[in-house]
Amino acid sequence: MKQHGVFDPPHDFEEVRRAADEYISQGVSMGEGWLIPAEMAMLAKSGTKNIICAQPFGCLPNHIVAKGMSRAIKQKHPDANIVAIDYDPGATRVNQENRIKLMLSNAKQG
Repeated sequence: MKQHGVFDPPHDFEEVRRAADEYISQGVSMGEGWLIPAEMAMLAKSGTKNIICAQPFGCLPNHIVAKGMSRAIKQKHPDANIVAIDYDPGATRVNQENRIKLMLSNAKQG
């Protein structure tokens, strides 16, 4: 896949870890802590224009960190189109799909 340009391997973990420092302390350990913002930042930095952050709604720290840090990432990478989609048993599939469709309607080419 790599030879055909279809797949980019994940970023080096140490590089991802360092990317967190621009947005949040690595001491933040609740939920996924610094990892979600670091992964979103690395994707934006590498030119990924559209990012879906899928997460369980029951994990409030992830919910707060992902949404809060996505704003900071968008400020640094204005071309980034980031949306957090919460998956929880009470959410309807239609609502989740509509949020993804809305995100895709605003999708940025790159």
